[in-house]
Amino acid sequence: MDKNINTELILINISGQDHPGVTWALSEILARYDAGILDIGQADIHHTLSLGILIKTSSDVSGNIMKELLFKATELNVNIRFSPISVSEYEKWVGRQGKNRWIITLLGRRLTARQIASVSEEISRQGLNIDAIQRLTGRMPLGLEEQPKSKSCVEFSVRGNPGDVHEMQRRFMQLSQEDEFDISVQQDTLYRRCRRLICFDMDSTLIETEVIDELAERAGVGDKVRAITERAMRGEIDFCQSFTERVALLKGLDESVMQDIAQNLPITEGVDRMMQVLKRAGYKTAILSGGFTYFGNYLKQRFGFDYVYANELEIEDGKLTGRYVGDVVDGRRKAELLKLIAQVENVNIAQTIAVGDGANDLPMLGTAGLGIAFHAKPKVKATADQSISTIGLDGVLYFLGFKDSFIN
Repeated sequence: MDKNINTELILINISGQDHPGVTWALSEILARYDAGILDIGQADIHHTLSLGILIKTSSDVSGNIMKELLFKATELNVNIRFSPISVSEYEKWVGRQGKNRWIITLLGRRLTARQIASVSEEISRQGLNIDAIQRLTGRMPLGLEEQPKSKSCVEFSVRGNPGDVHEMQRRFMQLSQEDEFDISVQQDTLYRRCRRLICFDMDSTLIETEVIDELAERAGVGDKVRAITERAMRGEIDFCQSFTERVALLKGLDESVMQDIAQNLPITEGVDRMMQVLKRAGYKTAILSGGFTYFGNYLKQRFGFDYVYANELEIEDGKLTGRYVGDVVDGRRKAELLKLIAQVENVNIAQTIAVGDGANDLPMLGTAGLGIAFHAKPKVKATADQSISTIGLDGVLYFLGFKDSFIN
């Protein structure tokens, strides 16, 4: 840093009604005086410009620069303010750039001042500084923000080292439950910005039902199977044991029933939109399910998933035998498959994402670089670092940093 007595550092803040050419007109003046640009940032909120430029110049010309900028700002009908910055202040600012950066994403049907305030309070309490805030969802016409399918997402970029990362995470999850919004906290690493593989549970994640329950209804054993399913999803009994018991109850069911159920599966809100964006962005996608391959393959064909791993029902003479073929895809197997696909695709495990709702998804969520509990059971939501409970599955896109301008 040049500490010559003739060196001046000046922070220029411009605000007012935005219109084309403002940044060019002001930067052109700086260029004529060969001013150095040490930092620059611009935002536009409802056609209102906020532009900041930190310049390095000589005291011999700084007065002329400020005079010309002031005249130009008056001509452009914008406000301009000049603040001198000391060399020591600048060097402290430079020193902070080595600190960690975190991305905190708030998501819900609508976001309120209360939610923003509670999150920003915890950010401050942890000793973090907010560098930037951006809206990821599109502009919403008045009256539509209360619509059932509305979405609102804001992303905070914060810098620093939290006093207690686990306490910060716990507090954010508590706030999200109290104020009915979702929140994601991710360290802003190279891997976060280069995700490449995303794996989904199927039942109660990609579809709004448990297929085995649908099959059980057709077999007349719905109550028995549902009771076992609920106990398994809550983690009260071993998945393999519960799976064997439930499949046995399906003995004698006609194979044609599966086709009818597949064609009428209740698809989770946002799946189609999410898959279109993920494929456009080059993600590899997989279904890792404790359900059945028949239905996973149906979703693969419909939405373009790259991989499907699930359980194969044994069929003889057009009817279910009450048995399955091969090993059960349980929680442990899901985690193994995630790692296997990552190896096949040459993807670092830190670049992977897993999404699921049940206890048997926890190993997969814990293995992935980003694990997201989706409309999950209490035990799963309490364990996962990231959770979506307020909107559809396309909410995953916002946790990945996509903006509506790219999605739509």
